[in-house]
Parts: sequence; structure tokens; C-alpha cells
Amino acid sequence: MMSRPPIGTTGELRFVVEPRHVIDFAADGMPAVLSTPNLIGLLERTAREALSPFLQTNERTVGMEIEIRHLAPTPLGASVTCTARVIATEDATVTFHVEARDEHELIIRGLHKRAVIQVDSFARRVARKTKTIP
Repeated sequence: MMSRPPIGTTGELRFVVEPRHVIDFAADGMPAVLSTPNLIGLLERTAREALSPFLQTNERTVGMEIEIRHLAPTPLGASVTCTARVIATEDATVTFHVEARDEHELIIRGLHKRAVIQVDSFARRVARKTKTIP
């Protein structure tokens, strides 16, 4: 990292819930609502983008831990704001408090950790796993 992100560094992402974001079992009276996996992905993206200005060109961050509570449903067409705020840094790990709100209430909150990685080293590690073992 060029520099550690200061505690309190915050990222924000706003989006509108589209059909691609909702549960795949909305039928027989079950409303189409924002799915937990999609929301987790958007929270991770929010945290990743918050760290981007602090990284060198050969670095990225990858998610390594997430602990959340999905508290409320959010319907198709609703506006959502995700926030990720740095609460700790240790070595190459950055910890965030993450949350998302729709127009009415807090819908999810928790903690998320990201690891700063070197792209070339990470790519070599992945390549070792993709080689066919005789």
C-alpha cells in the first residue's frame, strides 16, 4: 500500500434494486426482494473501491471475512445506499463496518475484512491450482 487508509475512511455506493439483484424464488406470493448474496457483493465492492486510492498499481484487495445480519427486506425498485467505513488496519488487512439502508430503514450491517494482495503473486498461486496433476 502507498499508505494505510485512515480510520474513518468511508466508501459509498448507491443503486436501485433491479431484477438481477432479487431472490430467485419469488413466486406463489413470495415478493421479489433484494437477495443477501447480491447485497454482500455490493458491500464488498463498496469496501474495495474505498481502498483503491491507497493501493499501488500492482495491488488489489480481496475479501477474506464477512460477518453480517440481514435485518429487513428491500423490494424491487427501491433505492439502496451501501457504506463501508474503515475501523481497523493491521499489516495487509483492513477491517470495515458495513451497512446498507433503503429509503425506510437499515437493511444490513456487519463487519468485513479485506486483504491487500500483490496481483502477480496472487495470480501465481491461482495458477498452481489450475494445473493438471498427473
